[in-house]
Amino acid sequence: MARKHRPTDDLSAFPTRETILRFITDNPSKATKRDIARAFDVSGEGRIVLKHLLRELEGEGLIERRAKRFGKPGALSAVLACDIVARDRDGDLFAEPTEWDAESGPRPRLLVAAVRRRRGERTPVAGLGDRVLARIVAVPEGYEGLARAAIRVIKILEAKPVGVLGIVRLNQYGARILPISKRQSSELIAELDDLAGAEDGDLVAVDIIRSSRIGLSHARVRERIGNVKSEKAVSMIAIHANDIPYIFPDATLREAAAAKPLALGNREDWRALPLVTIDPPDAKDHDDAVYAAPDDDPENPGGFVVTVAIADVAAYVRPGSELDREALKRGNSVYFPDRVIPMLPEAISNDLCSLKEGQDRPALATRMVFDAEGVKRRHSFHRIMMRSARKLAYQEAQAAIDGQVNERTDGIVEPILRPLWAAYAALAKARDARGPLDLDLPERKVLLKADGTVDRIITPERLDAHRLIEEFMIQANVAAAETLEKKRTPFVYRVHDQPSLAKLESLREFLASLDMKLAKQGVIEPELFNRILERVEETPQSYLVNEVVLRSQAQAEYSPDNIGHFGLNLRKYAHFTSPIRRYADLIVHRALITACRFGDDGLPDGIEAELQGIATSISAAERRAMTAERETIDRLIAQWLSDRVGAEFSGRIAGVTKAGLFIRLNDTGADGFVPISTLGADYFAYDEARHSLVGSKSGETYQLGDPVDVRLVEAAPFAGALRFELLTEGRKGKPLGRTAVLRAAKSAKARDRKARVQGLRKGR
Repeated sequence: MARKHRPTDDLSAFPTRETILRFITDNPSKATKRDIARAFDVSGEGRIVLKHLLRELEGEGLIERRAKRFGKPGALSAVLACDIVARDRDGDLFAEPTEWDAESGPRPRLLVAAVRRRRGERTPVAGLGDRVLARIVAVPEGYEGLARAAIRVIKILEAKPVGVLGIVRLNQYGARILPISKRQSSELIAELDDLAGAEDGDLVAVDIIRSSRIGLSHARVRERIGNVKSEKAVSMIAIHANDIPYIFPDATLREAAAAKPLALGNREDWRALPLVTIDPPDAKDHDDAVYAAPDDDPENPGGFVVTVAIADVAAYVRPGSELDREALKRGNSVYFPDRVIPMLPEAISNDLCSLKEGQDRPALATRMVFDAEGVKRRHSFHRIMMRSARKLAYQEAQAAIDGQVNERTDGIVEPILRPLWAAYAALAKARDARGPLDLDLPERKVLLKADGTVDRIITPERLDAHRLIEEFMIQANVAAAETLEKKRTPFVYRVHDQPSLAKLESLREFLASLDMKLAKQGVIEPELFNRILERVEETPQSYLVNEVVLRSQAQAEYSPDNIGHFGLNLRKYAHFTSPIRRYADLIVHRALITACRFGDDGLPDGIEAELQGIATSISAAERRAMTAERETIDRLIAQWLSDRVGAEFSGRIAGVTKAGLFIRLNDTGADGFVPISTLGADYFAYDEARHSLVGSKSGETYQLGDPVDVRLVEAAPFAGALRFELLTEGRKGKPLGRTAVLRAAKSAKARDRKARVQGLRKGR
């Protein structure tokens, strides 16, 4: 507890905001207004000042109130519901909060504290998979650093068996199950009679039927999924681990097969307009086409008319149909290096709704008029029949503009491509003036061989062709949101909140360590971050600052309520341009059909009351897909590098935690872990504000973004995990004070005894 101060009737001695915030952080269970007043001897008039100060901190988002207690946003409640999700090799159980705000970072790891029961005492005994009501308690001695906190189970809310995914390995005594999850570290034993026909090398889902703190737990195979030697086994692991629907029900497939091409009907006939699709070279579905021409209006000199046409999925997928129910369940398509799990059956996504070259296709189109500076003057929506004039790849279109014409682009450069690029040049001026967040974080792409293994990893070049399509789609999305707002039609926005005040405060502390300032007052806009990024461009701190700024941002999601899109710096934004692969876009299409009176296949009655639930569902599906895609790439790369154990690599520190360092390799983008126990003889303490580990005696410092050399020590392909040994010494820094040394020494036992919990989970 904070030291006592003299009574604060003398307001000059009143504790500062920083002091109160520190007290609340250090005393989460003793941070009521009365506790704070008692700690600082606040009395008399000072209590009124304290009340207003706490309201101010709460209003700024720096603290939040739970019952009568104050805490930091994202802090753990004294009593909370938890799911027990993992057991380590020593039998210890670990849990995660059932409810957790994604903006507060990853769900915290909580140790389930063992309780010694007195004779005759009935205390609930929880197991893996149970949902429990628990009380936060101190982490037991020897476990410091392994979990953010410990919990003591009060009540089991829901007991259920947990299906663990693993690989069967047969031996002369029976079978072992090698878990593929990083959460489940220890092997499992299965009797031959409990394998349900699974063979060596099969991926299986198992139920744990008997657990023990001593020895391995016993399991029974619930489902045989397939053999891991197949080409698509790695993505199949992610599909099952994340419960992604991947088999279409028969009723859905029958409905898709019965769909037929649509006639012109009441649609506008735009088949003579030379719209073109520009996509990745391996794209199977084409849901957007573009065209641009100079505006012939004499009152808009130098202006352009830009047309964006989007596949009319709503014409085939009607509300309440089998196709609609399955699309909502999936939420979006999921893209793996070796396959795509589509939101809609291929008969719809790759055929009837795909804007194929030379074929008639129904579409919703927006025609937008921009001035010479790229500012939109007006727009309109149309339900049309179109015919794509050409299917182009990004690289092909860019090469044609750069003077390298092939047989597919010959004859379309001047009449089609050149006006597109001219219109984009105008729109780029307006985009730069708008100032969207401009992070420099290149994406890597994994290319596979025919057998499903990694061929190479590349960083695709970012072309003007990519930027052109991206900017045209953004403008079409804005037009959709503006029209629907004007028509007062319900729909889901694509929203992106500005960073929380707590995250801004953390970013401010970090930038201060680099002698950079983040303004405390004024409107927070993306341009504020862009100026910071510009300052560090082409400097050693560029990677570090880009990463930290990215981590300070909120997560984009879907919502029927508009808060704007902070990253794009747009007040109104919706997803309209990809209805083949995103359910949110399908809702927007139906809303436009209703708003513009294009037909009877628009929004169903009563949809407004359901939009919040739909938005929550598809936002969760998006996060699920991102997790599965990331896990698949991790497993592919771990598999690729498994025969290079002992090799040395160059990389950067991509993450810093109390448990150690995450390293990202330069050549491949592979991520691996360096346990803190392997850094040396010194005790290293975690400096959260500076994203670094600091030696308590030597001052040796490892900071986020630092370039390092590492040696690959271990690879677990099925878990997608790599463990490294650090070869680079840390930078020189200031040794920590005595308090930090004692804190680091206290956790040394845990690091020595449980280093494997902090790093790679062995799969054998």
